[in-house]
Order: sequence, then C-alpha cells, then structure tokens
Amino acid sequence: METRAILNGVRLSAQKGRLIADQIRGLQVEKALTLLNFSPKKGAVIMRKVLESAIANAEHNDGADIDELKVTRIYVEKGPVLKRTHTRAKGRGVQVLKHSCNINLTVGDGRK
Repeated sequence: METRAILNGVRLSAQKGRLIADQIRGLQVEKALTLLNFSPKKGAVIMRKVLESAIANAEHNDGADIDELKVTRIYVEKGPVLKRTHTRAKGRGVQVLKHSCNINLTVGDGRK
C-alpha cells in the first residue's frame, strides 16, 4: 500500500529541493522527520510539511500503521519560472528568474 502527497509551485529551486530529497529517500518516516527537523535548509521545512501530509493521508485514507511507513519514492521536478526585470545603470535592465519546483512524495509499508 502506497500513499502520495504532492506539492506544486513551491518557491524553491529544484536543485536545492533535490539535495533534501536525496537525504530522506528510502528512510523510515520517523528517521526522515528527525533529519528534516534538524536540517538548517529552507527546503527541509517544506519537505517536512509534505512528508507529514503523506503520513496523515496514509493514516486517514488507508488506515496504515505509521511505525511501518517508509519514504518509498520522492522526486523534485522543475516548476514554472517567474520572470522579473531589475533596473540597472545606464538605462539597462536585467532579468531576474524566480524558480519553483513540484514535489512528489510517496510513503508505503512495502505491501500491496
């Protein structure tokens, strides 16, 4: 049994999100939450919320036992980019790219 949680349009670059995702992939849910709690990165706070949502979905919708859950799949994809301009000297302007990402997290207990 597997349960998913998806978060789209997070104001975090996909590259920074993948650093956190690689740390918790395959871990028990309890260990993953502990790791995310003590990580100083901005992405860790966002991933913790997505993981807690997946745990709540598994418990409420599927009646899963929380102690047996593992992070089976997690991947971070590039999302839409907000393009802004910033004025510079001599009448010039430069483009500022504000990246976002989509987070897909699946927890499961290894059974079908």
